[in-house]
Amino acid sequence: MDKQTVLEHFKASGALLEGHFILSSGLRSANYLQCARVLMNPERAALLCKALAEKITTGLDADGLGDKKIDIVVSPAMGGVIVGYEMARQLGVDGIFTERVGGELELRRGFEIPKGARVLMAEDIVTTGLSSRECIKTITEHGGNVVAASCLVDRTNGKVDIGVPLFSLMGLDIPTYKPEDVPADLAKIPAIKPGSRDLKK
Repeated sequence: MDKQTVLEHFKASGALLEGHFILSSGLRSANYLQCARVLMNPERAALLCKALAEKITTGLDADGLGDKKIDIVVSPAMGGVIVGYEMARQLGVDGIFTERVGGELELRRGFEIPKGARVLMAEDIVTTGLSSRECIKTITEHGGNVVAASCLVDRTNGKVDIGVPLFSLMGLDIPTYKPEDVPADLAKIPAIKPGSRDLKK
């Protein structure tokens, strides 16, 4: 699935927003990708995640890791829950998620990661890589071996380093700004925070 096709899915579902947005990192942006909207249709979610799963399998094969399959998918709540579940379904493995408790990501609900399990960390969107790295840290602390990470959209267009190979369906280079550096035309638009996560302090 090429970038244009992925972008059309976001546009068709009303998931590509324009305005003045406050990201969970505290940075500002003129565009926001609301993955919950592109994933609200089960058929579209399956189509996108199937393409991503195939990309991951091909990529791991190229690295000589394809014979060592992924054992479990772990994602950070809230944004990663749906995509993590669907990635697990496409890969034929279990999918669990971490939750933020007191500012830290934790495993709850009786979820466990078998010691040494090969883990795919699945996100919806990667912007700064902060939540990805936090989730990977939690997985590692619980005995998992994160062999790869995935997201539908990499907003850094390949620039972010989260410590493991990152597979995405689409890379976008969307500018972000510190609050004090917002361009004048963007500053004229009231800023809103559309995501579910509290601002990083």
